[in-house]
Parts: sequence; structure tokens; C-alpha cells
Amino acid sequence: MANHILETRYFGEIPFADEDVLSFPRGMPAFEERRDWILLDDGESPIRWLQSIDDGGPALPVTAPDVVMPDYNARIPEDDLELVGAPEASDLVLLTVLSVPEVEPWRMTADLRAPILVNIRTRRAVQVIALDEEYSIRHPALPDELREAMRIRHVRRTRDARADRPRGRGQDGEHGC
Repeated sequence: MANHILETRYFGEIPFADEDVLSFPRGMPAFEERRDWILLDDGESPIRWLQSIDDGGPALPVTAPDVVMPDYNARIPEDDLELVGAPEASDLVLLTVLSVPEVEPWRMTADLRAPILVNIRTRRAVQVIALDEEYSIRHPALPDELREAMRIRHVRRTRDARADRPRGRGQDGEHGC
């Protein structure tokens, strides 16, 4: 049962309960002072949002790593497993932070090298550095075909929008070429 209302920068008012809070004992890189977050999920998209509850500001898009790389199998350092209190593997979930360029969203990448380890039982989480050096911090999040289709659609929309704009007027008040 939701017993708090959070006013967020991106999602408006969000109700949440104490048991929804994920505690990051070390904070997260670039957000070290923000220790408490909630995971927003619309139930339809594989992309969820990790929302800071400290001030309602930062919200990070995240997804399960296997959405981006089906055979993802990161090795996690023992001290990070201990930090979240991980006696049972079934209590653990990995998330990967997505980076979505505002102008070119088809270039979205996933940080597979530094996943977020969540213990769903203890509600503790930590962003870790996977021991597997082959994982990239900028792994393409979308298949090549989809990225190219999105890029082409964007180019067409941009071209069509420019064609629909009225052109400047000439000296005699007529539209120019």
C-alpha cells in the first residue's frame, strides 16, 4: 500500500510504499549522495525507470541485460554480493543503465560492464563493475535493423517537416523559391 507521494521531474506524482524503496549503500556513480530509489515499471515495456526519491530529480532508464544481450552472464565480485546480502541467487536481479541520446535515440546504448545488482528480498542494490572485461559500457541496445529503420524514419520526418515550412517572402511579398 502506497504511503508516500513523490513529486518527480519527469513523471509527475508517483505513489510508493516503504517496501518499494531500493537502498544503495554506496549511492551510484555521479549520484553518490542519493541512496534511495524506486523502480518504475508500466508493465508493458522492457524499459523501466530507476527514480531517485531523495528529491524527485534523477531518473535513469534501465532494463534487464538479457533484453540487450540474450546470453549475458556477468560475473559479480564477491564483496558486492555480500553488500546486498545475497545468500540465494534467486533473490538477485541485474539491471543495466541505458544511455539514450536526445537527438538520436536509435543510438541508445546499454552499460553491460557496470550492471546494477539488486537483492529483491533485502531491497539493497549496488552498481558493480563486472569481472568480465569483454562487456562494453556502450553496447548498442537495439538491433542493427531497428536502429537503421529509426534513423531513416527520423531523416524522412525531418525532410518532410522542412518541406512543409513556409518559405521566406521576396521583396514583392511573394513566396520565394
